[in-house]
Amino acid sequence: MVEFRRANDADLQAVVALLAEDDLGAGREDASLPIPDAYRTAFAAIDADANQFLAVVTDNGSVIGTFQITIIPNISRLGALRGQIEGVRIDKSHQGKGIGKQAFEWAFDYCRSRGCILVQLTSDKSRPAALRFYEQLGFVASHIGFKKAL
Repeated sequence: MVEFRRANDADLQAVVALLAEDDLGAGREDASLPIPDAYRTAFAAIDADANQFLAVVTDNGSVIGTFQITIIPNISRLGALRGQIEGVRIDKSHQGKGIGKQAFEWAFDYCRSRGCILVQLTSDKSRPAALRFYEQLGFVASHIGFKKAL
């Protein structure tokens, strides 16, 4: 049975492995054991921040997916809140079963419960299947995003 919940420290190794499993993540993540302390430091900061929610997707207790929701307060749109959904991964062996769609529906409900009026995400242009999936969920590529490494 697929369930969604807040990640805990015991889930961190599985979350990092999911991020590293992705083609893009393979070049920027380090799933070696023990996992680098930088992940534990980041998790502690995320876990302590009321506007952050690192979620895991479980199937019979095993972590099979992850995503992170950030609640962003804004002055624009009459001071509305928005949800940023990032780091979405579903284990390759569980893809194509509707779990990604369930994860987004859960994330949408969570964002609504926090008072968000919209959700947004970014996705790498080199992931055409992901882009199609997001469009099927109703996302519109209405803006151009920019990133700069520091």
